[in-house]
Amino acid sequence: VVDEAGNEVYAKQANDPMPIASITKLMTAMVLLDGKLPMQEKIAIRKEDRDLIQLTGSRLEYGAKLTRRELLLLALMASENRAANALARTWPGGRQAFMSAMNRKARSLQMKNSRFTDPAGLDAGNVASARDLVKMVRAAMRYPFIREATTTRSISIRPYKKRGELRYVNTNRLLKNQAWEIQLSKTG
Repeated sequence: VVDEAGNEVYAKQANDPMPIASITKLMTAMVLLDGKLPMQEKIAIRKEDRDLIQLTGSRLEYGAKLTRRELLLLALMASENRAANALARTWPGGRQAFMSAMNRKARSLQMKNSRFTDPAGLDAGNVASARDLVKMVRAAMRYPFIREATTTRSISIRPYKKRGELRYVNTNRLLKNQAWEIQLSKTG
């Protein structure tokens, strides 16, 4: 537990690496934003973007086309796994190069007890210690897009021609409480 000033209030097994699930998408977002790829570029969802680890579903069918920005927004606020996978697939050098970039970013943040094996957080090989997660969240706070995306309550997108909108809501129900000042959020 860390207070607003960054002081550690309580710690237990704080250096032990544990699976971090969809919190992984914060690192995915930082790497993507650091890469400065064109955010308005359209990306099509493909069969290879599906989840073969936990077999999660998605409303993004093969052929859905969204901008890189929209995919990143969906990955962060609605924890859309196909979106995260498509972003990694379209990275220069492909998915393996993206995973290498995620692990380099972790090292640059002094995350000593972390490893990333997939961009969505589906693989239990994505691990970090509690202290490393504090470092990652602090770094993510420096990205206005990540703060905005993770606290967006809902959005509507149009990934298909000649079809209606798809409405997505944030996976963090705590955002519904107007009294809370949530600056960054990611469920996992």
